[in-house]
Amino acid sequence: MKNKIILVTGGARSGKSRFAEKLACGAGEKRFYIATAPVFDAEMAERVARHKALRAPAGWQTIEEETDLAAALKQAAAGGAETILIDCLTLWINNLLYREETLSEEAFAGKCAEMLRTAEEVPAQIVMVISEVGLGLVPETPLSRRFRDLSGRCSQLVAEKADQVYFVIAGISRRIK
Repeated sequence: MKNKIILVTGGARSGKSRFAEKLACGAGEKRFYIATAPVFDAEMAERVARHKALRAPAGWQTIEEETDLAAALKQAAAGGAETILIDCLTLWINNLLYREETLSEEAFAGKCAEMLRTAEEVPAQIVMVISEVGLGLVPETPLSRRFRDLSGRCSQLVAEKADQVYFVIAGISRRIK
């Protein structure tokens, strides 16, 4: 199978994850879901369990990885992945900042480039989800502004390499690349 990278972006609760899952399901039977969400409390644990149960009938194999997406992609490839869904890059950025508040745009760009190099080597369709956080107000704190900046940088870097980019709003998707 030829490698293909797809980026799906949109606001919170816009329907981007549901759309991304549909794209991924159409690309092969051997499906891997790379989940980046940290589980800090009972509500989040219940949410994760509910999402896993919803994906189970479609045969998704879940890899939970908060920070090392390159390793998770390699693990999925070693498992014979035909399609991989990373949900989501926004939480990945959050997790990296949680571990290193002073993470610079340059250092982050290096981490993103490493992940993209690995993605380009995996012979599968890879769908990546990211929240569009740059359409709102300028965040009040320096850390929040760094998060917004890193998210925007990530979107640009992934979109540049992506074969397709979709924007989802109110459950409606539009291909923009």
